[in-house]
Amino acid sequence: METYEAMYIFPDRLKDDEVDGVLKSARGEIERLGGKVVSGTRLGRRPFARPIKKTNYGHYAVVIFTIDKEHIPTLQARARLNEEVLRVQIVRRQSLPAAAAASEV
Repeated sequence: METYEAMYIFPDRLKDDEVDGVLKSARGEIERLGGKVVSGTRLGRRPFARPIKKTNYGHYAVVIFTIDKEHIPTLQARARLNEEVLRVQIVRRQSLPAAAAASEV
């Protein structure tokens, strides 16, 4: 299993409790595909450099998880079908050697 990081952008029209619900369903999708969520962080409301779907702001969240690499396209497709997700970007995380991780404090 590989470790991945997903950046989700949710529409600004959602309230905080609605963002939590959509983020919970995104975590559920990962777990349904056999993955394990390591951590999740909400980054808050931020402006866009240019409008996305006529919206200037969005709620950002980062989810770190482990999953088999063949499930990534399915996970991205399911996120695109969710109307409450403006964008999602999934990248594989590189593991740092112990000496490099210790020096980046």
